[in-house]
Amino acid sequence: MKKLFYLFLCLITSIAVAKQPPNVLLIVCDDLNDYISEPGAHPQAKTPNFSSFAKSAVRFKNAYSNNPVCAPSRASFLTGIYPHTSMNLFWGKWFENPVLKNSKTIMAYFKDNGYHVAGTGKLMHHHVKGEWSEYKNKADYGPFWYDGKERVAHPSVPKPFNDIGCIDGSFASLGDVPKGAPGSGWITGWTRPKLLDFSDANPDRDLTPDEVNAKWAIGKIRQFEKQHNEKPFFLSVGFIRPHTPLHVPQKYFDLFPEDEVQLPLLKEGDKDDTYLHLADASGKESKGIKYFKLLKESYPNKLEGVKAFTRAYLASVAAVDDCIGQVVKALDNSPLKENTIVIITSDHGWNMGEKDFLFKNSLWEESTRVPMVIRAPGISKNGAVVNHPVSLIDIYPTLRDLCGLKTDTRKNDRGALLDGHSMRPFLINPTSKEWSGSDIALSMVYAGPKHSKDLKKQHWTVRSERYRYILYNSGKEELYDHNNDPHEWTNLASNPEYNSVKTLMNSKLIQSLPKNKSVATTEKPKSNDYWKQQYFKRNPSADTNGDGSLSWAELNAHKKKAI
Repeated sequence: MKKLFYLFLCLITSIAVAKQPPNVLLIVCDDLNDYISEPGAHPQAKTPNFSSFAKSAVRFKNAYSNNPVCAPSRASFLTGIYPHTSMNLFWGKWFENPVLKNSKTIMAYFKDNGYHVAGTGKLMHHHVKGEWSEYKNKADYGPFWYDGKERVAHPSVPKPFNDIGCIDGSFASLGDVPKGAPGSGWITGWTRPKLLDFSDANPDRDLTPDEVNAKWAIGKIRQFEKQHNEKPFFLSVGFIRPHTPLHVPQKYFDLFPEDEVQLPLLKEGDKDDTYLHLADASGKESKGIKYFKLLKESYPNKLEGVKAFTRAYLASVAAVDDCIGQVVKALDNSPLKENTIVIITSDHGWNMGEKDFLFKNSLWEESTRVPMVIRAPGISKNGAVVNHPVSLIDIYPTLRDLCGLKTDTRKNDRGALLDGHSMRPFLINPTSKEWSGSDIALSMVYAGPKHSKDLKKQHWTVRSERYRYILYNSGKEELYDHNNDPHEWTNLASNPEYNSVKTLMNSKLIQSLPKNKSVATTEKPKSNDYWKQQYFKRNPSADTNGDGSLSWAELNAHKKKAI
Protein backbone atom coordinates (compact mmCIF):
# COMPACT_ATOMS: atom_id res chain seq x y z
CA MET A 1 0.00 0.00 0.00
CA LYS A 2 2.81 2.37 0.91
CA LYS A 3 4.51 1.54 -2.38
CA LEU A 4 1.36 2.38 -4.34
CA PHE A 5 0.99 5.65 -2.44
CA TYR A 6 4.63 6.53 -3.18
CA LEU A 7 4.17 5.82 -6.90
CA PHE A 8 0.99 7.93 -6.93
CA LEU A 9 2.85 10.78 -5.22
CA CYS A 10 5.68 10.58 -7.78
CA LEU A 11 3.15 10.64 -10.61
CA ILE A 12 1.39 13.71 -9.23
CA THR A 13 4.75 15.45 -8.69
CA SER A 14 5.94 14.68 -12.24
CA ILE A 15 2.66 16.00 -13.68
CA ALA A 16 3.03 19.20 -11.66
CA VAL A 17 6.62 19.63 -12.83
CA ALA A 18 5.63 18.93 -16.43
CA LYS A 19 3.00 21.67 -16.26
CA GLN A 20 5.51 24.27 -15.13
CA PRO A 21 6.28 26.67 -17.97
CA PRO A 22 9.85 26.38 -19.27
CA ASN A 23 12.50 28.81 -18.09
CA VAL A 24 14.58 30.83 -20.54
CA LEU A 25 18.30 31.65 -20.62
CA LEU A 26 19.17 34.14 -23.36
CA ILE A 27 22.87 34.93 -23.89
CA VAL A 28 23.70 37.77 -26.30
CA CYS A 29 27.25 38.62 -27.36
CA ASP A 30 28.31 41.82 -29.11
CA ASP A 31 30.01 41.94 -32.53
CA LEU A 32 30.55 38.16 -32.48
CA ASN A 33 31.24 36.70 -35.90
CA ASP A 34 29.91 33.24 -36.61
CA TYR A 35 33.28 31.63 -35.97
CA ILE A 36 31.55 28.33 -35.21
CA SER A 37 30.06 27.49 -38.62
CA GLU A 38 31.69 26.83 -41.97
CA PRO A 39 32.31 28.81 -44.05
CA GLY A 40 33.36 31.83 -42.06
CA ALA A 41 34.93 30.07 -39.12
CA HIS A 42 38.45 31.24 -38.45
CA PRO A 43 40.71 28.16 -38.36
CA GLN A 44 42.27 29.27 -35.07
CA ALA A 45 39.11 30.37 -33.25
CA LYS A 46 38.99 28.73 -29.83
CA THR A 47 35.40 28.30 -28.70
CA PRO A 48 35.28 24.96 -26.89
CA ASN A 49 32.33 25.94 -24.71
CA PHE A 50 30.21 27.27 -27.55
CA SER A 51 31.05 24.23 -29.66
CA SER A 52 30.28 21.83 -26.82
CA PHE A 53 26.93 23.48 -26.19
CA ALA A 54 26.10 23.26 -29.90
CA LYS A 55 26.38 19.47 -29.68
CA SER A 56 23.44 19.48 -27.26
CA ALA A 57 21.40 21.93 -29.29
CA VAL A 58 20.39 23.03 -32.78
CA ARG A 59 22.79 25.27 -34.69
CA PHE A 60 21.42 27.65 -37.29
CA LYS A 61 24.11 27.87 -39.94
CA ASN A 62 22.46 30.74 -41.82
CA ALA A 63 21.21 33.12 -39.13
CA TYR A 64 21.32 36.85 -39.78
CA SER A 65 21.00 40.24 -38.13
CA ASN A 66 18.23 42.42 -39.53
CA ASN A 67 20.23 45.63 -39.05
CA PRO A 68 23.95 44.87 -38.47
CA VAL A 69 24.81 47.54 -35.92
CA CYS A 70 24.20 47.47 -32.16
CA ALA A 71 21.28 49.76 -31.27
CA PRO A 72 18.81 49.06 -34.11
CA SER A 73 19.57 45.34 -34.10
CA ARG A 74 18.77 44.98 -30.41
CA ALA A 75 15.76 47.30 -30.57
CA SER A 76 14.44 45.10 -33.37
CA PHE A 77 14.95 41.56 -32.14
CA LEU A 78 14.09 42.27 -28.50
CA THR A 79 10.77 43.76 -29.61
CA GLY A 80 10.26 41.28 -32.46
CA ILE A 81 9.61 44.13 -34.89
CA TYR A 82 11.60 44.89 -38.06
CA PRO A 83 13.33 48.28 -38.23
CA HIS A 84 11.33 49.11 -41.36
CA THR A 85 8.06 48.30 -39.56
CA SER A 86 8.78 50.66 -36.68
CA MET A 87 10.96 53.08 -38.71
CA ASN A 88 13.48 52.84 -35.87
CA LEU A 89 16.24 52.51 -38.44
CA PHE A 90 19.37 53.46 -36.54
CA TRP A 91 20.32 55.02 -33.21
CA GLY A 92 16.92 56.39 -32.18
CA LYS A 93 15.79 55.58 -28.65
CA TRP A 94 13.43 52.65 -29.06
CA PHE A 95 11.30 53.66 -26.06
CA GLU A 96 10.47 56.97 -27.78
CA ASN A 97 9.54 55.35 -31.11
CA PRO A 98 5.75 55.58 -31.76
CA VAL A 99 5.48 51.89 -32.65
CA LEU A 100 7.98 50.31 -30.26
CA LYS A 101 6.85 52.23 -27.16
CA ASN A 102 3.37 50.79 -27.73
CA SER A 103 4.70 47.25 -28.18
CA LYS A 104 6.03 44.97 -25.48
CA THR A 105 9.70 44.04 -25.40
CA ILE A 106 10.31 40.34 -24.93
CA MET A 107 11.32 41.12 -21.35
CA ALA A 108 8.12 43.02 -20.55
CA TYR A 109 6.05 40.36 -22.31
CA PHE A 110 7.45 37.51 -20.22
CA LYS A 111 7.16 39.63 -17.09
CA ASP A 112 3.47 40.25 -17.84
CA ASN A 113 3.04 36.50 -18.30
CA GLY A 114 4.21 35.68 -14.78
CA TYR A 115 7.95 35.25 -15.31
CA HIS A 116 10.66 36.61 -13.07
CA VAL A 117 12.70 38.55 -15.63
CA ALA A 118 16.32 39.19 -14.65
CA GLY A 119 19.12 40.66 -16.72
CA THR A 120 22.64 42.00 -16.66
CA GLY A 121 25.15 43.49 -19.10
CA LYS A 122 24.45 44.86 -22.56
CA LEU A 123 21.04 43.82 -23.85
CA MET A 124 18.92 46.72 -25.06
CA HIS A 125 21.28 49.45 -26.26
CA HIS A 126 19.09 52.03 -24.50
CA HIS A 127 18.31 50.61 -21.07
CA VAL A 128 14.88 51.05 -19.45
CA LYS A 129 14.80 49.71 -15.91
CA GLY A 130 11.07 48.99 -15.76
CA GLU A 131 11.25 46.31 -18.46
CA TRP A 132 12.77 43.87 -15.97
CA SER A 133 11.89 42.38 -12.59
CA GLU A 134 15.53 43.05 -11.70
CA TYR A 135 18.61 44.25 -13.55
CA LYS A 136 22.13 44.07 -12.18
CA ASN A 137 24.71 45.86 -14.37
CA LYS A 138 24.32 48.25 -17.28
CA ALA A 139 26.62 47.93 -20.28
CA ASP A 140 30.29 48.50 -19.48
CA TYR A 141 32.63 48.48 -22.49
CA GLY A 142 35.74 48.34 -20.34
CA PRO A 143 38.41 47.66 -19.38
CA PHE A 144 39.84 50.91 -20.76
CA TRP A 145 43.33 52.32 -20.63
CA TYR A 146 43.45 55.45 -18.44
CA ASP A 147 46.35 57.87 -18.94
CA GLY A 148 45.86 59.63 -15.60
CA LYS A 149 43.42 62.15 -17.04
CA GLU A 150 41.05 60.36 -19.41
CA ARG A 151 40.24 57.11 -21.19
CA VAL A 152 42.39 56.74 -24.31
CA ALA A 153 43.46 54.08 -26.79
CA HIS A 154 46.15 51.81 -25.35
CA PRO A 155 49.69 53.17 -25.88
CA SER A 156 50.73 50.06 -27.85
CA VAL A 157 48.26 50.89 -30.64
CA PRO A 158 50.10 52.99 -33.24
CA LYS A 159 48.90 56.22 -34.78
CA PRO A 160 46.79 57.13 -36.63
CA PHE A 161 44.57 54.18 -35.65
CA ASN A 162 44.65 55.07 -31.96
CA ASP A 163 43.24 58.51 -32.82
CA ILE A 164 39.87 56.76 -33.27
CA GLY A 165 39.64 56.70 -29.49
CA CYS A 166 39.34 54.52 -26.41
CA ILE A 167 36.68 52.16 -27.78
CA ASP A 168 37.03 51.43 -31.50
CA GLY A 169 40.69 52.50 -31.64
CA SER A 170 42.07 50.24 -28.95
CA PHE A 171 43.20 46.62 -28.69
CA ALA A 172 45.75 45.17 -26.26
CA SER A 173 46.25 42.52 -23.61
CA LEU A 174 45.33 43.48 -20.05
CA GLY A 175 48.77 42.17 -19.16
CA ASP A 176 50.33 45.06 -21.10
CA VAL A 177 50.83 47.76 -18.45
CA PRO A 178 53.37 50.28 -19.76
CA LYS A 179 54.88 52.87 -17.46
CA GLY A 180 53.28 56.21 -18.11
CA ALA A 181 51.85 59.24 -16.42
CA PRO A 182 51.09 59.08 -12.69
CA GLY A 183 47.77 57.40 -12.11
CA SER A 184 47.70 55.59 -15.46
CA GLY A 185 46.46 52.01 -15.77
CA TRP A 186 43.37 49.89 -16.39
CA ILE A 187 39.89 50.97 -15.34
CA THR A 188 36.29 49.98 -16.07
CA GLY A 189 33.03 51.90 -16.22
CA TRP A 190 32.36 55.57 -16.89
CA THR A 191 32.32 56.92 -13.35
CA ARG A 192 35.26 58.18 -11.28
CA PRO A 193 38.11 55.86 -12.21
CA LYS A 194 39.71 53.34 -9.89
CA LEU A 195 42.84 51.58 -11.15
CA LEU A 196 42.42 47.81 -11.38
CA ASP A 197 44.75 44.83 -11.49
CA PHE A 198 44.01 42.27 -14.21
CA SER A 199 47.31 40.41 -13.97
CA ASP A 200 46.98 36.65 -14.49
CA ALA A 201 49.70 36.23 -11.88
CA ASN A 202 47.34 37.59 -9.23
CA PRO A 203 44.89 34.84 -8.13
CA ASP A 204 42.62 37.56 -6.75
CA ARG A 205 42.82 39.80 -9.80
CA ASP A 206 39.95 42.10 -10.65
CA LEU A 207 37.27 40.76 -12.95
CA THR A 208 36.41 42.18 -16.34
CA PRO A 209 32.81 43.41 -16.81
CA ASP A 210 31.95 40.23 -18.74
CA GLU A 211 33.38 38.09 -15.94
CA VAL A 212 31.40 40.09 -13.39
CA ASN A 213 28.18 39.47 -15.33
CA ALA A 214 28.94 35.77 -15.74
CA LYS A 215 29.50 35.47 -11.98
CA TRP A 216 26.22 37.25 -11.25
CA ALA A 217 24.30 35.04 -13.69
CA ILE A 218 25.74 31.91 -12.07
CA GLY A 219 24.55 33.21 -8.70
CA LYS A 220 21.06 33.82 -10.09
CA ILE A 221 20.88 30.29 -11.49
CA ARG A 222 21.80 28.86 -8.08
CA GLN A 223 19.21 31.10 -6.47
CA PHE A 224 16.51 29.97 -8.91
CA GLU A 225 17.49 26.36 -8.24
CA LYS A 226 16.62 26.80 -4.55
CA GLN A 227 13.28 28.49 -5.19
CA HIS A 228 10.97 25.50 -5.66
CA ASN A 229 7.52 26.13 -7.16
CA GLU A 230 8.30 29.81 -7.66
CA LYS A 231 7.78 31.78 -10.87
CA PRO A 232 9.52 30.54 -14.00
CA PHE A 233 12.48 32.71 -14.89
CA PHE A 234 13.67 34.58 -17.98
CA LEU A 235 17.38 35.27 -17.49
CA SER A 236 19.27 37.41 -20.01
CA VAL A 237 23.03 37.94 -20.02
CA GLY A 238 24.64 40.47 -22.35
CA PHE A 239 28.37 40.02 -22.88
CA ILE A 240 30.34 42.91 -24.42
CA ARG A 241 33.25 41.04 -26.03
CA PRO A 242 34.31 40.84 -28.76
CA HIS A 243 33.07 44.45 -29.11
CA THR A 244 35.93 46.95 -29.07
CA PRO A 245 38.04 47.84 -27.17
CA LEU A 246 39.59 44.39 -27.57
CA HIS A 247 41.07 44.16 -24.06
CA VAL A 248 41.08 40.77 -22.33
CA PRO A 249 43.51 39.01 -19.94
CA GLN A 250 46.94 37.98 -21.21
CA LYS A 251 46.13 34.25 -21.03
CA TYR A 252 43.77 34.65 -23.98
CA PHE A 253 46.38 36.46 -26.07
CA ASP A 254 48.81 33.64 -25.22
CA LEU A 255 46.50 31.23 -27.06
CA PHE A 256 47.46 33.03 -30.27
CA PRO A 257 51.23 33.62 -30.50
CA GLU A 258 51.86 36.73 -32.57
CA ASP A 259 53.95 34.97 -35.21
CA GLU A 260 51.36 32.20 -35.64
CA VAL A 261 48.19 34.22 -36.15
CA GLN A 262 46.45 33.38 -39.42
CA LEU A 263 44.80 36.18 -41.35
CA PRO A 264 41.16 35.98 -42.41
CA LEU A 265 40.81 35.00 -46.07
CA LEU A 266 41.39 38.29 -47.89
CA LYS A 267 41.37 38.74 -51.65
CA GLU A 268 43.33 41.56 -53.27
CA GLY A 269 40.96 43.91 -55.07
CA ASP A 270 37.93 42.34 -53.40
CA LYS A 271 36.18 45.71 -53.10
CA ASP A 272 36.58 46.59 -56.80
CA ASP A 273 33.23 45.12 -57.87
CA THR A 274 31.30 46.37 -54.81
CA TYR A 275 29.34 49.56 -54.28
CA LEU A 276 29.21 50.38 -50.58
CA HIS A 277 31.76 53.16 -51.12
CA LEU A 278 29.36 54.79 -53.60
CA ALA A 279 26.26 54.42 -51.41
CA ASP A 280 24.65 57.55 -50.04
CA ALA A 281 25.67 58.23 -46.42
CA SER A 282 27.66 55.02 -46.33
CA GLY A 283 30.51 55.91 -48.67
CA LYS A 284 33.88 57.42 -47.85
CA GLU A 285 32.60 58.47 -44.40
CA SER A 286 31.70 54.88 -43.48
CA LYS A 287 33.48 53.81 -40.32
CA GLY A 288 34.40 50.46 -41.85
CA ILE A 289 36.20 52.07 -44.77
CA LYS A 290 37.79 54.72 -42.56
CA TYR A 291 38.96 52.22 -39.91
CA PHE A 292 40.56 49.93 -42.47
CA LYS A 293 42.36 52.86 -44.07
CA LEU A 294 43.71 54.01 -40.69
CA LEU A 295 44.78 50.48 -39.73
CA LYS A 296 46.64 50.17 -43.03
CA GLU A 297 48.37 53.52 -42.44
CA SER A 298 49.39 52.56 -38.88
CA TYR A 299 51.50 49.52 -39.81
CA PRO A 300 54.25 48.87 -42.39
CA ASN A 301 51.63 47.03 -44.46
CA LYS A 302 47.94 46.31 -44.17
CA LEU A 303 48.43 42.61 -43.48
CA GLU A 304 50.47 43.36 -40.36
CA GLY A 305 47.70 45.63 -39.11
CA VAL A 306 44.99 43.07 -39.85
CA LYS A 307 47.06 40.41 -38.06
CA ALA A 308 47.41 42.54 -34.91
CA PHE A 309 43.69 43.29 -34.85
CA THR A 310 42.78 39.66 -35.62
CA ARG A 311 44.87 38.41 -32.71
CA ALA A 312 43.06 40.72 -30.30
CA TYR A 313 39.68 39.74 -31.76
CA LEU A 314 40.43 36.00 -31.45
CA ALA A 315 41.59 36.53 -27.87
CA SER A 316 38.35 38.38 -27.10
CA VAL A 317 36.27 35.59 -28.66
CA ALA A 318 38.11 33.04 -26.50
CA ALA A 319 37.47 35.19 -23.41
CA VAL A 320 33.73 35.49 -24.00
CA ASP A 321 33.56 31.76 -24.76
CA ASP A 322 34.88 31.15 -21.24
CA CYS A 323 32.14 33.36 -19.81
CA ILE A 324 29.48 31.56 -21.83
CA GLY A 325 30.85 28.22 -20.66
CA GLN A 326 30.67 29.20 -16.99
CA VAL A 327 27.02 30.23 -17.22
CA VAL A 328 25.92 27.19 -19.26
CA LYS A 329 27.86 24.86 -16.93
CA ALA A 330 26.05 26.30 -13.90
CA LEU A 331 22.72 25.62 -15.59
CA ASP A 332 23.70 22.14 -16.81
CA ASN A 333 24.87 21.14 -13.32
CA SER A 334 21.45 21.96 -11.90
CA PRO A 335 18.05 20.27 -12.26
CA LEU A 336 16.89 23.41 -14.06
CA LYS A 337 18.59 22.17 -17.23
CA GLU A 338 15.72 19.87 -18.13
CA ASN A 339 13.19 22.69 -18.18
CA THR A 340 15.22 25.66 -19.45
CA ILE A 341 15.39 26.84 -23.07
CA VAL A 342 18.81 28.28 -23.92
CA ILE A 343 19.61 30.60 -26.82
CA ILE A 344 23.11 31.92 -27.54
CA THR A 345 23.55 34.50 -30.28
CA SER A 346 25.01 37.91 -31.20
CA ASP A 347 23.52 41.22 -32.39
CA HIS A 348 25.56 41.10 -35.64
CA GLY A 349 28.96 40.11 -37.02
CA TRP A 350 32.06 42.04 -38.01
CA ASN A 351 34.11 42.52 -41.19
CA MET A 352 37.75 41.68 -40.42
CA GLY A 353 39.24 43.45 -43.45
CA GLU A 354 37.27 41.68 -46.17
CA LYS A 355 36.57 44.16 -48.98
CA ASP A 356 38.89 46.63 -47.21
CA PHE A 357 36.28 47.05 -44.48
CA LEU A 358 36.93 46.85 -40.73
CA PHE A 359 33.67 47.27 -38.83
CA LYS A 360 30.06 46.12 -38.74
CA ASN A 361 27.17 47.88 -40.54
CA SER A 362 27.75 46.44 -44.01
CA LEU A 363 25.43 44.19 -46.00
CA TRP A 364 28.01 41.47 -46.63
CA GLU A 365 28.10 38.07 -45.01
CA GLU A 366 30.64 38.92 -42.31
CA SER A 367 28.59 41.77 -40.83
CA THR A 368 25.12 40.30 -41.22
CA ARG A 369 25.66 36.68 -40.21
CA VAL A 370 25.44 35.73 -36.53
CA PRO A 371 25.94 32.58 -34.50
CA MET A 372 22.63 31.16 -33.26
CA VAL A 373 22.29 27.99 -31.21
CA ILE A 374 19.07 26.92 -29.49
CA ARG A 375 18.42 24.13 -27.00
CA ALA A 376 14.80 23.39 -26.10
CA PRO A 377 14.62 20.30 -23.85
CA GLY A 378 12.30 17.63 -25.20
CA ILE A 379 12.00 19.41 -28.54
CA SER A 380 15.38 20.21 -30.14
CA LYS A 381 17.61 17.59 -31.71
CA ASN A 382 21.11 17.31 -30.26
CA GLY A 383 23.78 18.43 -32.68
CA ALA A 384 21.38 19.21 -35.53
CA VAL A 385 22.31 21.86 -38.10
CA VAL A 386 19.76 24.00 -39.92
CA ASN A 387 20.70 25.43 -43.31
CA HIS A 388 17.49 27.34 -43.93
CA PRO A 389 17.92 31.12 -43.47
CA VAL A 390 16.48 32.64 -40.29
CA SER A 391 17.17 35.91 -38.52
CA LEU A 392 17.20 37.53 -35.11
CA ILE A 393 13.62 38.73 -35.62
CA ASP A 394 12.55 35.08 -35.16
CA ILE A 395 13.81 34.75 -31.56
CA TYR A 396 10.85 36.47 -29.88
CA PRO A 397 8.10 34.42 -31.62
CA THR A 398 10.12 31.24 -31.06
CA LEU A 399 10.34 31.76 -27.30
CA ARG A 400 6.69 32.80 -27.14
CA ASP A 401 5.72 29.59 -28.94
CA LEU A 402 8.00 27.28 -26.94
CA CYS A 403 6.73 28.72 -23.66
CA GLY A 404 3.09 28.40 -24.71
CA LEU A 405 2.26 32.08 -24.32
CA LYS A 406 -0.77 33.38 -26.20
CA THR A 407 -1.38 36.95 -25.01
CA ASP A 408 -1.00 40.02 -27.23
CA THR A 409 2.55 41.32 -27.60
CA ARG A 410 1.23 44.87 -28.08
CA LYS A 411 0.37 47.34 -25.35
CA ASN A 412 -2.37 48.79 -27.54
CA ASP A 413 -3.38 49.04 -31.19
CA ARG A 414 -0.65 51.62 -31.85
CA GLY A 415 1.90 48.85 -31.38
CA ALA A 416 2.86 46.27 -34.01
CA LEU A 417 2.44 42.51 -34.17
CA LEU A 418 5.57 40.35 -34.23
CA ASP A 419 7.29 40.25 -37.62
CA GLY A 420 9.20 37.01 -37.16
CA HIS A 421 8.18 33.36 -37.10
CA SER A 422 8.67 30.53 -34.62
CA MET A 423 11.68 28.35 -35.38
CA ARG A 424 10.10 25.39 -33.56
CA PRO A 425 9.74 23.34 -36.80
CA PHE A 426 13.53 23.46 -37.34
CA LEU A 427 14.20 22.47 -33.73
CA ILE A 428 12.13 19.34 -34.31
CA ASN A 429 13.38 18.65 -37.83
CA PRO A 430 16.30 20.66 -39.27
CA THR A 431 15.02 20.11 -42.83
CA SER A 432 11.40 20.88 -41.97
CA LYS A 433 9.03 22.14 -44.67
CA GLU A 434 6.56 23.38 -42.02
CA TRP A 435 8.29 26.74 -41.49
CA SER A 436 5.75 29.56 -41.80
CA GLY A 437 8.36 32.20 -42.57
CA SER A 438 10.15 33.23 -45.74
CA ASP A 439 12.93 31.41 -47.58
CA ILE A 440 15.14 34.52 -47.26
CA ALA A 441 16.59 36.55 -44.39
CA LEU A 442 16.27 40.34 -44.72
CA SER A 443 18.80 42.93 -43.51
CA MET A 444 19.17 46.68 -43.98
CA VAL A 445 21.75 49.41 -43.44
CA TYR A 446 20.64 52.95 -42.62
CA ALA A 447 21.44 55.61 -45.21
CA GLY A 448 21.61 58.68 -43.00
CA PRO A 449 19.36 61.23 -41.28
CA LYS A 450 18.20 62.96 -44.45
CA HIS A 451 16.58 59.66 -45.48
CA SER A 452 15.26 58.68 -42.05
CA LYS A 453 11.62 58.58 -43.19
CA ASP A 454 12.13 57.01 -46.60
CA LEU A 455 12.53 53.24 -46.92
CA LYS A 456 13.37 53.44 -50.60
CA LYS A 457 16.53 55.37 -49.69
CA GLN A 458 17.93 52.69 -47.37
CA HIS A 459 20.31 49.88 -48.37
CA TRP A 460 18.98 46.31 -48.41
CA THR A 461 20.08 42.71 -48.69
CA VAL A 462 18.31 39.36 -48.77
CA ARG A 463 20.02 36.04 -48.18
CA SER A 464 18.58 32.76 -49.42
CA GLU A 465 20.22 29.44 -48.68
CA ARG A 466 22.30 29.85 -51.84
CA TYR A 467 22.41 33.53 -52.83
CA ARG A 468 23.00 36.96 -51.36
CA TYR A 469 21.49 39.93 -53.19
CA ILE A 470 22.27 43.55 -52.24
CA LEU A 471 20.44 46.65 -53.45
CA TYR A 472 21.84 50.08 -52.56
CA ASN A 473 19.75 53.25 -52.69
CA SER A 474 21.72 54.29 -55.77
CA GLY A 475 20.26 51.31 -57.64
CA LYS A 476 23.63 49.52 -57.66
CA GLU A 477 23.43 45.79 -57.04
CA GLU A 478 25.57 42.92 -55.83
CA LEU A 479 24.82 39.22 -56.20
CA TYR A 480 26.84 36.33 -54.76
CA ASP A 481 26.44 32.59 -55.28
CA HIS A 482 27.41 30.96 -51.98
CA ASN A 483 27.50 27.48 -53.47
CA ASN A 484 30.48 28.50 -55.60
CA ASP A 485 31.66 31.66 -53.83
CA PRO A 486 31.22 31.36 -50.03
CA HIS A 487 33.46 34.39 -49.40
CA GLU A 488 31.51 36.69 -51.72
CA TRP A 489 34.53 37.47 -53.88
CA THR A 490 32.73 37.76 -57.24
CA ASN A 491 29.78 40.09 -57.77
CA LEU A 492 27.54 38.44 -60.38
CA ALA A 493 24.97 41.22 -60.63
CA SER A 494 26.22 42.30 -64.07
CA ASN A 495 26.56 38.76 -65.40
CA PRO A 496 23.70 38.11 -67.87
CA GLU A 497 23.78 34.43 -66.96
CA TYR A 498 22.39 35.40 -63.54
CA ASN A 499 19.72 37.87 -64.66
CA SER A 500 16.88 35.52 -63.73
CA VAL A 501 18.39 34.88 -60.29
CA LYS A 502 18.87 38.59 -59.72
CA THR A 503 15.29 39.33 -60.75
CA LEU A 504 13.99 36.63 -58.42
CA MET A 505 16.03 37.86 -55.46
CA ASN A 506 14.98 41.44 -56.13
CA SER A 507 11.32 40.38 -56.11
CA LYS A 508 11.83 38.54 -52.81
CA LEU A 509 13.28 41.73 -51.35
CA ILE A 510 10.37 43.85 -52.58
CA GLN A 511 7.85 41.32 -51.25
CA SER A 512 9.48 41.46 -47.81
CA LEU A 513 8.79 45.17 -47.40
CA PRO A 514 5.54 47.06 -46.74
CA LYS A 515 3.41 47.09 -49.87
CA ASN A 516 2.82 50.84 -49.73
CA LYS A 517 6.53 51.70 -49.59
CA SER A 518 8.98 51.18 -52.44
CA VAL A 519 12.72 50.70 -52.52
CA ALA A 520 15.35 51.95 -54.93
CA THR A 521 14.87 51.23 -58.61
CA THR A 522 17.40 48.70 -59.81
CA GLU A 523 19.99 49.80 -62.31
CA LYS A 524 19.45 48.96 -65.97
CA PRO A 525 20.96 45.62 -67.05
CA LYS A 526 24.48 45.95 -68.44
CA SER A 527 25.38 44.70 -71.88
CA ASN A 528 27.31 41.49 -72.45
CA ASP A 529 30.32 43.54 -73.50
CA TYR A 530 30.23 45.42 -70.21
CA TRP A 531 30.33 42.12 -68.32
CA LYS A 532 33.22 40.92 -70.45
CA GLN A 533 35.20 44.10 -69.70
CA GLN A 534 34.55 43.69 -65.97
CA TYR A 535 35.84 40.14 -66.15
CA PHE A 536 38.93 41.35 -68.04
CA LYS A 537 39.68 43.95 -65.35
CA ARG A 538 39.68 41.27 -62.68
CA ASN A 539 41.48 38.65 -64.79
CA PRO A 540 43.98 40.31 -67.19
CA SER A 541 45.77 36.99 -67.66
CA ALA A 542 42.70 35.72 -69.54
CA ASP A 543 44.01 37.66 -72.59
CA THR A 544 46.09 34.70 -73.78
CA ASN A 545 47.16 36.18 -77.14
CA GLY A 546 48.25 39.44 -75.50
CA ASP A 547 46.41 41.74 -77.91
CA GLY A 548 45.05 43.95 -75.11
CA SER A 549 41.43 42.86 -75.51
CA LEU A 550 39.42 39.87 -74.31
CA SER A 551 37.46 37.70 -76.70
CA TRP A 552 34.54 35.56 -75.58
CA ALA A 553 36.54 32.45 -76.47
CA GLU A 554 39.35 33.58 -74.18
CA LEU A 555 36.89 34.42 -71.38
CA ASN A 556 35.15 31.03 -71.56
CA ALA A 557 38.47 29.18 -71.71
CA HIS A 558 39.74 31.07 -68.66
CA LYS A 559 36.53 30.36 -66.70
CA LYS A 560 36.84 26.64 -67.44
CA LYS A 561 40.42 26.63 -66.14
CA ALA A 562 39.32 28.43 -62.99
CA ILE A 563 36.70 25.79 -62.34
